[in-house]
Amino acid sequence: MHPRFINALRRLIHHSVPFHSADATLSEIDPGGRPAESSANSGHPKESVHVPVMPAEILKLGEPGPGQYWIDGTAGGGGHSQLIAERIGEQGRLLAIDRDPAAVERLRPLLPENVRVEQASYHEIPKMLERLEWPLVDGILLDLGLSSDQLGDAERGFSFQTQGHLDMRFDPTRGKPVSEWLRYADEKTIADTIYEYGEERFSRRIARRIVEQRRLSPIETAEQLKEIIYRSIPGGRRSSRGGLRHGRVDPATRTFQALRIFINDELKILRSALEKLPNHLRVGGKLLILSFHSLEDRIVKHHLREDLRLEVVTKKPLSAGEQEVHDNPRSRSAKLRVARRAANG
Repeated sequence: MHPRFINALRRLIHHSVPFHSADATLSEIDPGGRPAESSANSGHPKESVHVPVMPAEILKLGEPGPGQYWIDGTAGGGGHSQLIAERIGEQGRLLAIDRDPAAVERLRPLLPENVRVEQASYHEIPKMLERLEWPLVDGILLDLGLSSDQLGDAERGFSFQTQGHLDMRFDPTRGKPVSEWLRYADEKTIADTIYEYGEERFSRRIARRIVEQRRLSPIETAEQLKEIIYRSIPGGRRSSRGGLRHGRVDPATRTFQALRIFINDELKILRSALEKLPNHLRVGGKLLILSFHSLEDRIVKHHLREDLRLEVVTKKPLSAGEQEVHDNPRSRSAKLRVARRAANG
């Protein structure tokens, strides 16, 4: 992450930051994002443009301290990892992992020597800890949102504001891109996927259009898919700025979210991690999870409440403050939930 972002974060954290409670309703992050700071046409940026969400709240509730062992399971641009590494000091240890090989490549030279950087999914943390022979850890952080680096990379297809290949995989070396899946999936499967993971009420119209279009030519780019979605939404009109709007959410948001969740198996991975990770926290150790849409948040909420190994710290999820939302619009839909390992769990 660029030094100016780190300095701004330090200034923010050193001031008193009020907490804001958020209701667990649907508020997706717009996959259109605001990736203007990224060089979308030049491949992976040399420096991360991603700004970590709710850093002050995470440090206050997580309480990383000197000599502690921590895990950042979704290290991304490295902002949270850098702040945690500063707090735990040279005697502490931090495991920073990410599924995205481009993120891992940026992280390695960015983080200090007491941080181990690995490419992996956060549900693989138990195997990694066993291999590293680490003790029980003091904190685990999961930020389930997309990074600005991913949104700004036109070749990844995460954002409908780019014209690159419709891929959407966090790890491009594994699995199939969305464009390939759309070539052979039947109409019902496409519609059900968009509805289940995007809660899109026009999913059947969109799926029908996708199947009609692929008979003429393959759907290879994010721009092509966006245009199909726009034509599928009844009553939608193209605005002078080139987009459609129903309220403040772009009509393409839910479909892009659904396909990304599906192709990366995100909810299955989240459920698997929630089952495993509490076993690797010391008594009093914290599990902090940032979610950005209601599907994730519901899973996290119910698991933290029902898991006898955990005590809920945040009775209601916390949201970003007004100033942070102004400075970092990506934070507007963030919900932070925190639990600690129970003594009798």
